[in-house]
Parts: sequence; structure tokens; C-alpha cells
Amino acid sequence: MTLRLLQHRGPDGARAVIAATDEGAAFVPGVKSIRMLATRAIADGIGLVEAVKTCGKGADVDLAAEFAAGRLVTPIDHEDPAHLVLAGTGLTHLGSAEGRDKMHRDAATAATQTDSMRMFLEGVEGGKPASRQTGQQPEWFYKGDGSQLVGPGDALSMPHFAKDGGEEPELAGIYLIGPDGTPFRLGLCLANEFSDHVTERHNYLWLAHSKLRQAALGPELLVGTPPDHVEGMSRILRDGATLWEKPFLSGEANMSHTLANLEAHHFKYGLFRRPGDIHVHFFGTATLSFSDNVETRVGDTFEIEAAPFTLPLRNPLARGAEEAVVVRTL
Repeated sequence: MTLRLLQHRGPDGARAVIAATDEGAAFVPGVKSIRMLATRAIADGIGLVEAVKTCGKGADVDLAAEFAAGRLVTPIDHEDPAHLVLAGTGLTHLGSAEGRDKMHRDAATAATQTDSMRMFLEGVEGGKPASRQTGQQPEWFYKGDGSQLVGPGDALSMPHFAKDGGEEPELAGIYLIGPDGTPFRLGLCLANEFSDHVTERHNYLWLAHSKLRQAALGPELLVGTPPDHVEGMSRILRDGATLWEKPFLSGEANMSHTLANLEAHHFKYGLFRRPGDIHVHFFGTATLSFSDNVETRVGDTFEIEAAPFTLPLRNPLARGAEEAVVVRTL
């Protein structure tokens, strides 16, 4: 039975955790956050499914109603945003090189592979190593800390200097670092990694600049063994109508890397194994509206949905106000 965990914030601000299966959804008594539940599970040497069972069953929940009311928040967070890391890997999905190659092809001669294509092909060749071996290193990027995490229904706001605010429909792994430095994968979420593809297209060395902005997570944390195949739909709504939509694929069957390989290359750095920290790691996508020459506008809504998640991820696009930055000498 598939378990999904959600975080709830009531009208009075009180926090709670919801456990959902195909049989229904109910509050989990005695825990105010998924991080608290996971911390208990690690301490007790049990998994999240068993941890939920030990807490008992609270009042039933109508997930659709709570979602519509805006009471479902990001399924992971940290009371100190500096202890939540947003990072990810690109060129990880079969077909993911096509859009990136289009961006960078003009900078290379017809007889020369772009760096994006080279990295993608290296991943195809070595991204799925034999058991317990570490394979080809993927592309990696940093996005920000917990202050940049956006919840379902909230606006994704591009900075005033951004050239674009574009969606990236994908899966994100959610991790808690245990007391001894062991990374524990809590589960997977639907995600919109959100990037500035115009900036990236200008020069692929500006990838870091294109990634340093917000990202959104869907309301459900899918617990247990990750599905090998995930098929969903990514769309953009404008003035209530569908402007663009396209299916997307994820899961290891559709990837050039295993999740274990991506995790090994992220957590090989001691900095990322600091006890108590949360990591949200975006696994990449092969589907972008930007590749179809779509130009997003403030007010557009990104919508991402995929089974076995039962609720969509929707976020309107906004633009942040201009901020004057003055550096002073002391």
C-alpha cells in the first residue's frame, strides 16, 4: 500500500501531519512535522510506514477540500532555513539533452558536440553502474536554502533581473541527515525546479545564475521504494485557458542515471552530511516549454501532475520588486 505524507497548517496556524493511502487520509497524532516524524523513526530504528502506525490514527481528512482551502504546505521544511539545502542534477533523463543541446548548439561548430551533449552521453554510458559502485558524475547545481522553497499554490517569483521564469517538471528526493551523518531518503515529491532558461541559453557557463532562484514542491511526500516509471503532464495556464501542455517522464526507467548514483555524488561531500540538515534534491527533467519557444508571462500558472501523486502542483508566476544593493566598506 502506497503511503503519502502531507503537512497541514490549520486556520489558527497549528501544524499537523497527514498520512494518506488509497483507503483514505487521516491526521497523525502527536507530530507537527514530517521532519519530527522522520527524526523519531531514525532514533527508533524503524521506517516511516511503521512510525506512522506507532502514532495511531487521528481524525479523517478530506484532502481535496484541504488542498482547495490552501491548508496543505510544503511536505518538508526546517525551522532554520539555513539548514535546508536545495540542489539538483541535470541531463539525467533520456531525451534531456535535446533542449539543452538546442540552447548551446549555436556556440559550437556543426562537427563539434556541445558540452551538454557530451555530459549526457557520458551519463548514458556510465550513469547506471553495477550494484554498490559509483558511476559517472552528473551535472550538479545549487539553488539556495529553505527560504527559497515555495509551497503548493504559492507564487513562484523570479527576481527583477531575471530574463525568464520557466518551469521544470520533475521529481525531487527529500532527505534528512541522521545523527551519525547518514543521509536518509524520506521519499519523493512532485517539483517545479523553476529556472531562467534565457540566461542559460546565452551562455551555458551561466547555469548557476539561471538556477539561483525559487523552487516549488507538491503537497505529497511519496514514501517507500521510488517508482521505476512516472508519467505526468506539465502545462501552463494563461487567463484560465491552457497555453501549452506536454507529457513528461521520470523514474529510473526513463533516466540515464540511477537515483543511487545521483545521491552518491551529492552526499560524497561532508558538508552535505551535517546531522539534522534537510536536503531537497531535484532529479532533472526532459520536458520544457522553453524548448517549444513558449514565453511565459507574469500571471501564468504552472501546473504539474503525475500518478501516483493524487494532487497537482500549481504555482502562479510573479516577479520580485527591484532591490538596491549597496556594498559598504567598514
